[in-house]
Amino acid sequence: MGCAISGSGLTPRTPEIRNTEDADGPARLTPRHIHLIQESWKVIQEDIAKVGIIMFVRLFETHPECKDVFFLFRDVEDLERLRTSRELRAHGLRVMSFIEKSVARLDQLERLQTLALELGKSHYRYNAPPKYYGYVGAEFICAVQPILKDRWTAELETAWKTLFQFVTGIMKDGYLEEENTKRNLTLTSSSKERPDKRNTMI
Repeated sequence: MGCAISGSGLTPRTPEIRNTEDADGPARLTPRHIHLIQESWKVIQEDIAKVGIIMFVRLFETHPECKDVFFLFRDVEDLERLRTSRELRAHGLRVMSFIEKSVARLDQLERLQTLALELGKSHYRYNAPPKYYGYVGAEFICAVQPILKDRWTAELETAWKTLFQFVTGIMKDGYLEEENTKRNLTLTSSSKERPDKRNTMI
């Protein structure tokens, strides 16, 4: 259950949070999960910028291939530069803002589904494929454990993992929906541009 915070060396590789939709159906958030997440968020939100930075520095340490998705950080090898990067801080805050919105919508899961679906669609436009989504949740969990200290329990970890499984599953649906929409538009456009052979002079 423990997870070391990033130091000067390489942090241990953290297993990504895998979505179990295909095997067991969609992740199910129980009232108990929701209560635990909401209570722990009251503490986490006090260090929201710190968590965002730690989360992404860890992500790039343990999964350096993820940097390919981020144009600004693609060629940055110096982790100290990342820790002090204003751009990384800004992106971390955007992701933490999404998590905050997700927590706020836990009592209205339809609104959370809409939010996650739209985020998945935007990730298609950013060329950020679903294979990376599970990594972020795992690094978030590692980043918040030291902040919550003795409040962190196996039950709370399960609750947060379930939330990320729920959200990333819907994001994947949004990504694939947007991908199919763009593909259909391309096919339609191509068929319109193709000359009608019946009207082509020989």
